[in-house]
Amino acid sequence: MFLIKSGYVIDPRSGVEGVRDILADRGKIVRIAAKIREEDLEGEEGGNFRLAEEEGNNRGNIKAPEAGGKLRVFDAEGMVVAPGLVDVHVHFRDPGFTYKEDIFTGAKAAAKGGFTTVVLMANTKPPADSAERLRYVLERGTQTGIHVLSCGNITVGMKGEKLTDMGALREAGAAGFTDDGIPLLKEEVVRAAMEEAARLDRPLSFHEENPAFIQNNGVNRGKASEYYGIGGSDRQAEIDMVKRDLALAAGTGADISIQHISTKEAVELVREAKRSNPHIHAEATPHHFTLTEEAVMEHGTLAKMNPPLREEADRLAIIKGLQDGTIDMIATDHAPHSKEEKEKPLTVAPSGIIGLETALSLGIRELVEKGYLTMGELLERMAWGPARFYRLDAGYLAEGGPADIVIFKREEKWLVDRFESKSANSPFCGMELPGTVYATVCGGKIVYRKTV
Repeated sequence: MFLIKSGYVIDPRSGVEGVRDILADRGKIVRIAAKIREEDLEGEEGGNFRLAEEEGNNRGNIKAPEAGGKLRVFDAEGMVVAPGLVDVHVHFRDPGFTYKEDIFTGAKAAAKGGFTTVVLMANTKPPADSAERLRYVLERGTQTGIHVLSCGNITVGMKGEKLTDMGALREAGAAGFTDDGIPLLKEEVVRAAMEEAARLDRPLSFHEENPAFIQNNGVNRGKASEYYGIGGSDRQAEIDMVKRDLALAAGTGADISIQHISTKEAVELVREAKRSNPHIHAEATPHHFTLTEEAVMEHGTLAKMNPPLREEADRLAIIKGLQDGTIDMIATDHAPHSKEEKEKPLTVAPSGIIGLETALSLGIRELVEKGYLTMGELLERMAWGPARFYRLDAGYLAEGGPADIVIFKREEKWLVDRFESKSANSPFCGMELPGTVYATVCGGKIVYRKTV
């Protein structure tokens, strides 16, 4: 058994907040109450338990049970206790690129950031376009301590030509389908994928960048491209494909997500589409609601990403979309690359940054502290919303629900100076950010604990 005491509990599904104790056993939350006393535990299945003595200087640390006991206690006074975060857009690079990240190091980074569930993208080498390859990823995921799920590919070999056996991938455990990293250019393929996904009751996620409008990807066509003397990526690349796919989705019944949205026009297109189609969803990354193209001029390749960082008006539109629910999910697009790769010239270096370990903190600093979202609303976008889109039993706190929990101090700052990820490609290195994670609990077991 595991007892979390005196934390400020926030459940984004029900909206309930307040100081509570939480008791977990066998991977489930068995009780949430204002006060869970020692005598309350007598007679619980598994035996009688005694609480460890309170020690003022031990707050925030796990206290070992007394000899022969089975209870672990975490004093969370002054901390937020929330459902484990859910990231539905991550790259763990396994198989094929494990020098950048692997499933085990990626899971450690997730746990440090407060995530207990992640959904992997399928653009590995080889891609997860068959049941056999998908099972390899999922089997390794079971060994990590957190919930590692994965999408399957929409098209064979990510070539955009022929649909995979989506039914077989679903049976093998695919959480959804995507060719993230490569846009699907053929309308007939997109439409067929939507119809099949609706039949299988699995969501689709789309990478929306039309290469016809791109000369150098990863850098916005504007101030940043002019600064480097390159063509860059025009905003129309995203707008064009978002408009097309929202139109194609009408009437299919398919749940679709517009991934890592970056332009104000795309936000408005999604907002309008959602008025008539409840199956439309969108995700935003912490870097897109935090940074603008000026960051590329300052940090170079460490701020190069697809789609690129845009203008201040785009950043504010993304925040507005998160406020009014146009954008349902915050997802990191955690994209590890090696130091050597990111040190290549701007037009050659790969796009992407890591994000699992800084996402919660950026959400607190940029959205909560600045008054755009409440803490509960942020957690809804980072836990319950993503879980709901992928039909996951996650992202909430309730008796009988999963004991997947993050415990953090909202205002306490920490220095971004080291990562659990294999890679360190982040423009946030060296910054002090609020939201220190003290513990991450998955299935009732501690998978990350802050060390002094």
